[in-house]
Amino acid sequence: MTAQAPHRALAQALARLSPAPRHPALRYLVEALEARHQGCASAFLYYGSCLRSGDPYDGLVDLYMIVDEYRCANSSRARAVWNRLLPPNVFYAEFPHQGKTLRCKYAVLSLADLRRGTSRRWFHSYLWGRFSQPTAIAWCRDTDTQRHIEDCLAQAVVTFLERILPAAAPQGTIDSLWEEGLKLSYRAELRVESGDRARELVQCNHDYYETVTRLAQPLLKGPLELAEAPDTDYRYAARSPARLAARLGWRLRIAQGKLLSVARLVKALFTFDGGLDYLAWKLERHSGVPIDIPDRVRRHPLIFIWGMFWDLYRRGVFR
Repeated sequence: MTAQAPHRALAQALARLSPAPRHPALRYLVEALEARHQGCASAFLYYGSCLRSGDPYDGLVDLYMIVDEYRCANSSRARAVWNRLLPPNVFYAEFPHQGKTLRCKYAVLSLADLRRGTSRRWFHSYLWGRFSQPTAIAWCRDTDTQRHIEDCLAQAVVTFLERILPAAAPQGTIDSLWEEGLKLSYRAELRVESGDRARELVQCNHDYYETVTRLAQPLLKGPLELAEAPDTDYRYAARSPARLAARLGWRLRIAQGKLLSVARLVKALFTFDGGLDYLAWKLERHSGVPIDIPDRVRRHPLIFIWGMFWDLYRRGVFR
């Protein structure tokens, strides 16, 4: 077996575990976005609640549009610069389809940034934490690009496990390992989901997390021992002399992530058409707390958005 074989085995397993859905609404949505951006897209990655439910009409479809370069995908040079400085840029789209409305949030990310953001050398968990979870390649322009993206998704799993194992409990089930890891990565952003969200996600994708952990084991730099428990659930044991350093690293990620999240929200005011209304809808949907955008925030967002963020934080909307 070659040195690359374990990595490809993991990449191929991810494709099997999160296959591209063959839903006509998703195909229509991808084609509509391709047309909107006039051939800029290299691939579309599909994730989130609609992937789990299998129904693109069930809420808001979450996509990543992978591009070669940012200028092509943005309507202005200024937006492209922001996309490069603080990726990704996020956009909203909706299209009528067979008497229904398809609603979509899609983030624009370059293939180069996807490769960097899922690699071992990328400190923050924003990309490798997100793409270690179930992700389907909804469309790809060619097999070479697809292979590159599959390798990035596989590397995201490896990076996630290497960052989590030294900071997690020394032993437990694979489910508990991923739950703990997802909670840490969520804390490194401004999140509005409840604390039980990680557990729900892991439980509904148990086979995915167990399989990818076993296949990633030979690729990890740190020691990870897996054993099949009497209840057929796999358990792990991790030995790491760097536990203190790992936990300090996560404290830094959490602090860095809160600042980056605020920066992305502010950036969205200038790059995301309807960004304030989308923000209010998302926060209210996940937190259950009614969100009103004050008139002064709409008129002068850069000045007054900070007070609004602080008020939402005090009310427990952000975590």
